[in-house]
Amino acid sequence: MKMIPQAVDAIIVHLIEHNYLNEERFACAFVRGKFRIKKWGKLRLERELKMREISSYSIKKAFEEIDESEYLKTLDHLVLKRVAQEKEKNSYKKRKKVADYLLYRGWESHLVYEKLLEYIK
Repeated sequence: MKMIPQAVDAIIVHLIEHNYLNEERFACAFVRGKFRIKKWGKLRLERELKMREISSYSIKKAFEEIDESEYLKTLDHLVLKRVAQEKEKNSYKKRKKVADYLLYRGWESHLVYEKLLEYIK
């Protein structure tokens, strides 16, 4: 807006004081939304927040928004859905395709492989 630096600083201070600019609130809303709507895992969420230069403290607080049982239930649902969609007959290839999909979405590898062994024999 081509404003003088003092005016920009005054506006930013005002926005922070009145809680319009709040990094922690943004991180919490981002994590809640991307987890519930896009079904992203914690690794992807953390990577996206770090890319936006959000502090580690805010990221940690945001992850408290995700209930652990809901997190595991969502992973379970995603694995079942993806296994049902996958047409591959070879169980090793099928497991790899499903794992690649889930790992891309940011789910922890130990959880993914544990669930895959449970569902694909």
